[in-house]
Amino acid sequence: MKVIAAALLALAFPATAWGGASLVTREVPLSGQRTLAAAAAPERFNLVGLHWKGPGRVDLRVRRTSGWSSWRAVEAEAEDRPDRGSREASRLRGWRLGALQWTGEARRLQVRVHGLVSRVRVHYVWSPEEPLGRSLQMAGSPAILTRQAWGADERIRRHSPRFASALTTAVVHHTAGGEASTPARSAAVVRGIYLYHVRGNGWDDVGYNFLVDRFGQVFEGRYGGVERNVIGAHSQGFNTGTVGISVIGNYARRPPTPAARSALVRLLAWRMDVAHVDPLSSAPVVSGGNPKYRKGVPLFLRAISGHRDTGFTTCPGRLYGDLRGIAASVAGLGLPKLYTAEVEGRLGQFVSFSARLSTALPWTVTITDTTGRQVAQGSGFGTNVQWTWDARFATLPGYRWRIGAGVGVRPASGTLGAAGRPAVIQDVSADPAGFTPNGDGKTDTTAITYELGGAAAVRIDLQTEQGSPLATLQTATRAAGRHVFAWNGGGYPDGRYRIVVAARAGSREVTATTNVVLSRTLSGFGILPAAISPNGDGRADSLAASFNLAAPALANLSIRRGRAGVVSVFDSLLPIGLHTITWPGGVRDGAYSVTLTVTDSAGPVTQLLPVRVDRVPPRLKVVNKRPLRVSLSEPARVTFVADGVMSTVFRRKAGVFTVVLGRPFARLDAFAEDAAANVGPRLRLR
Repeated sequence: MKVIAAALLALAFPATAWGGASLVTREVPLSGQRTLAAAAAPERFNLVGLHWKGPGRVDLRVRRTSGWSSWRAVEAEAEDRPDRGSREASRLRGWRLGALQWTGEARRLQVRVHGLVSRVRVHYVWSPEEPLGRSLQMAGSPAILTRQAWGADERIRRHSPRFASALTTAVVHHTAGGEASTPARSAAVVRGIYLYHVRGNGWDDVGYNFLVDRFGQVFEGRYGGVERNVIGAHSQGFNTGTVGISVIGNYARRPPTPAARSALVRLLAWRMDVAHVDPLSSAPVVSGGNPKYRKGVPLFLRAISGHRDTGFTTCPGRLYGDLRGIAASVAGLGLPKLYTAEVEGRLGQFVSFSARLSTALPWTVTITDTTGRQVAQGSGFGTNVQWTWDARFATLPGYRWRIGAGVGVRPASGTLGAAGRPAVIQDVSADPAGFTPNGDGKTDTTAITYELGGAAAVRIDLQTEQGSPLATLQTATRAAGRHVFAWNGGGYPDGRYRIVVAARAGSREVTATTNVVLSRTLSGFGILPAAISPNGDGRADSLAASFNLAAPALANLSIRRGRAGVVSVFDSLLPIGLHTITWPGGVRDGAYSVTLTVTDSAGPVTQLLPVRVDRVPPRLKVVNKRPLRVSLSEPARVTFVADGVMSTVFRRKAGVFTVVLGRPFARLDAFAEDAAANVGPRLRLR
């Protein structure tokens, strides 16, 4: 067992306006460290998240004004993650992600490791208590504190949300961290979780769809709409078609408060009703892949399930044993209800409509055209809705349907065919999300990418980050498919902006947004050499990265392999001017990228340059003497010296080639040098 003190490690929190919360990341040295004296630090934190590599376990404790806390084990969120293969999941591959811990105001931290742990990374979060905004309440819903009410900073959210076509299951979690002692502190915890999930874990947004605290407050989680089937990052392999609800706190050994349980019941009752899901039902699902259920494995999930039903975890602790009772309470709240509305068939055939009611009621199924005019209707009485529409002679390309059972029942509705369906915009994103239009040839533009589900008139608008209109960047008619618009900044000042893509088909318009950071602070990023051989021979042993800053900024230089981080080289605040940072290249041979992220008052921008680490010298071998043919083991510059005179220099690809020198020779020497300055053994011919 090793104890490592991370006494904030010269931690400096940069000035920030990101919702009052800030996050700073530091590596913890694991070798040759002893427990350090508890010295006061100039800054503070109140939440901590740990990432580590290796199968071992990690504990932490913090020092507050009252002294050191007791040691607490950090629970790894093994499957509280985005789905495999998604953009979010790739950003921290290979790391074990610890649950965010509420520590209270503290100034030092110590880490204790058990077993094999090769790296530990600490994310310090400071999230102050701030007044809460007004809550939102819709028909049948509990009071919900919206993202605006709890202080979500939409500028750090990475991409637009994705949506599932239907919702079948609610997955209940607990955060496994400490719970707050006041309602305002709960909001601080939610802000901290949001910041940790986005800037610590590298996700697009907070992973949960909703959070509930011990006082019965309900917080909106992932952006996209509380009534929509937003795909979260809470249950790997099962995020699509589920809603993730997390109760703030650790309930491994105790039940939640009555207020928390009551709020959870009310939230589930409303959200299941919106989706027309019977809370006492089960549904077949197929795993998208995680450590417990490989991709494609079918299983049944209860409509209200616990996280342990989908993965190797004890989450949500003692809450799990009460889920059947919670489901029964949910089923009895807000009756009557309509469940499992289904439509079978298509236009040009018979179309069957079915549903189930919680109690016997008069029901109707109504078909309307795009103007709202009634085309057909069926009705009946009972708990089972069943009606078939003869759509063989339907003349329009599309219609709308509605199943209703009186004013006390939430109706189900949808579309048939193409008409009346709005133009669909999917996967709107800016790449890069932070760009630098300063003419240096690197990230001078950002590509706004979007996908249309059908032909539409498209308008791309520029807004301030608060949503005030600035300009229309493009208007065009586009076919279904993927489209790209390149924006060069248009002379606008540095700052955060919102790009709004609006698609109009007929009388309906659908919009989607993405945020961009425009900053001219970073310029001239370059590396020398582009290939290194850190073998101590004095030739290309290290890499030098240079760049210029037009304003003071926080600079982070790291080495990545693919999308996974390998080495953090530099992370500190730098002044205006030219800067050079060296890297000794202490990694295995292979292809890497040098990643520079510069964060100023506008936000972060990132640039990448490829680098190759290569300690293996190239080799030459004679294949044939007359004519002279030589094989080369890798791409390299080949130098031939005939009778002591350097006569020809070739730049060759790997493989066999014929040597033509144009002069006779009695002795010929040859050697090869690759891009990393590795010189191979000399080849001699007599």
